[in-house]
Amino acid sequence: MRFLMTYQQDPNIAPPTPEKLAAIGAYTKKNIEAGVVVMTGGLVRPTHGTQVKTERGKFSVTDGPFAETKELIDGFALIEVPSKEAAIAVAREFMQLAGDGTGEILQMFDPGGPPPGR
Repeated sequence: MRFLMTYQQDPNIAPPTPEKLAAIGAYTKKNIEAGVVVMTGGLVRPTHGTQVKTERGKFSVTDGPFAETKELIDGFALIEVPSKEAAIAVAREFMQLAGDGTGEILQMFDPGGPPPGR
């Protein structure tokens, strides 16, 4: 099963130290080599982002910065594990390294598999 995991650092804590970034890098490398992490990355702040929207059939594009941005995703990982419980375990390990924050675990649709959540 594949899951998209997101991470949003608590905005009230300091950015990660070089040591913490190195530990996260080592953890990620270990999981890539084990076949758990398929892809991962950090995201550039939304001041450089572009928002796309469809409303009533009309497509629009708006470049940042976005003054009302309250929830920012700092990074993501695409993982492949046997179950949701295994995805939660990967998230727990990562967040223990990364520090306080919020994340989401979203199961990816697999056309050949059972519907997500079942």
